[in-house]
Amino acid sequence: MTEVLRQHAEQEHAGELAALAKADDRPRPPNWRLSPWAVATYVLGGELANGMVITPKYLGSRRLIEVAVATLATDRALLLLGVPGTAKTWLSEHLTAAISGDSTQLVQGTSGTPEEAIRYGWNYARLLSEGPSRKALVASPVLRAMQTGGIARIEELTRIPSDVQDALITVLSEKSLPIPELDDEVQALGGFNVIATANDRDRGVNDLSAALKRRFNVVVLPLPDDVESEVEIVRLRVSQLGETLRLPAEPEAVDEIRRVVTVFRELRDGVTSDGRTKIKSPSGTLSTAEAISVMTNGIALAAHFGDGVVRAGDVAAGLHGAVIKDPVADRLVWQEYLEAVVRERKPWADLYRACRELA
Repeated sequence: MTEVLRQHAEQEHAGELAALAKADDRPRPPNWRLSPWAVATYVLGGELANGMVITPKYLGSRRLIEVAVATLATDRALLLLGVPGTAKTWLSEHLTAAISGDSTQLVQGTSGTPEEAIRYGWNYARLLSEGPSRKALVASPVLRAMQTGGIARIEELTRIPSDVQDALITVLSEKSLPIPELDDEVQALGGFNVIATANDRDRGVNDLSAALKRRFNVVVLPLPDDVESEVEIVRLRVSQLGETLRLPAEPEAVDEIRRVVTVFRELRDGVTSDGRTKIKSPSGTLSTAEAISVMTNGIALAAHFGDGVVRAGDVAAGLHGAVIKDPVADRLVWQEYLEAVVRERKPWADLYRACRELA
C-alpha cells in the first residue's frame, strides 16, 4: 500500500499524544483529549515522568502558547495573526490535534469561499427528491465541529469576503447555528471552538468587522528573535521533511542553513547583521517557511544530482527564486546585495559564484 505523502498531526504524533493522555492527571475541559498543560507540553516539547521525550512542534515563547491554549478553554475563539511563514497554520493544526484529536475540520479561506463553507449546504439530489431534511443537509467543517465538541480551523480568514466572515458571528456568540429551512438549529457541544489564522499582509483585503473582532482573542506570532533560533527551526523542519520525502542527502546542513537564514534576515531587515551596511529589501516576505523550502529544495538537488552533501550551488537557485518575486525591482535588489554584501564575505565566495551564475 502506498504511504500518504503527509500524515495529519494526530496521526504522525499519535504515540506522543497517547503517552501524554496516559500521564495527564490534570483537569480537562469538556471533550478535550488532554488538559491545557498537556496541550502546551505537546506543542512546546518536554519530558514526561516516565522518561519519554515529547518533541517540540513550535519553537517560541511559552507564554504565547499558554495564552493561546487558555483562550481555547474559554468561550472566546482564537485568531493567530502574523506575517506569512510564522507557523500559524502549523500551530493551528497541532493545537487542534492535541485538543480534539481531529485536525481535519478545516475551512480554507479564499476570495471565493462561500457561506456554505462555514454554515451548511444541501445535497440537491436529495433536496429535490425528499425536500429539506437533515439527511439532505451537508454539514460544513464548522458545523461538524459544533456537533462533536471539536475545534474548527479557518485558514486565511481575511481572504474570505466580509459578508461570509460574518456568518461566524452567531456561531461564536450564541454557540448555535440556525437552520431556518428546517425550523431547527444545531447547538454546539462543550469543547467547541474556532482557531482562525490571518497574515498581516492581508489585513486590508477583507478586514474583520468590529462585531467579529470582538469574538476573537488575537495572538500575534512573531518572527524568530535571533539567527540561532531561526536556524534551529529551519534545521528541525528540514530534517523532518527530509525523512518524510525520504531524501538520502545529509539533512544536518547547518552551515548552509545559517547562510540562508542570514541572507533572509538581512534582506528583511534592510541592514547587514553587523549593522554597518544598509541594503534594500525585496517585495517578498522571506519568511522562515521560505527558508525551509529553499533548504529542502537544496537537499533534493544534492541527493538526486550531487553527492548528497548540500553545497552553495544547491541552495543558490532556491535563494534566487525566493528573493526575486518582481522580475525587475527585486532582481536589482538581489544583484546589489550580492555585490555589496555577499561578494565582500570571503567565506561566502562559493555562494557568490553560484548566485552570480543565475543572476
